[in-house]
Amino acid sequence: MADIEIYSSPICGFCYRAKSLLTQKGAPFTEIDVLMDSGRKTEMMNRAGGRHTVPQIFINDMHVGGCDELYALDRAGDLDRLLTETPLS
Repeated sequence: MADIEIYSSPICGFCYRAKSLLTQKGAPFTEIDVLMDSGRKTEMMNRAGGRHTVPQIFINDMHVGGCDELYALDRAGDLDRLLTETPLS
């Protein structure tokens, strides 16, 4: 199973939608709350090429974008493949 990280905020509807999709797919993820720890927001922005909105989603350390991009991957049939890939160690 893939290693999934989601930078999020507890007051973000898009974060909820992204986490809901991953949960429906049975894909466990690590949630990183940027609201409670501003240092993690800086980390997110560095990893996400300067993007400052949440969610920012990484699958096997590859930035896939936010909620809209995650759903686009699903519609294109690419999300399931990404979720079954094992991370490179």
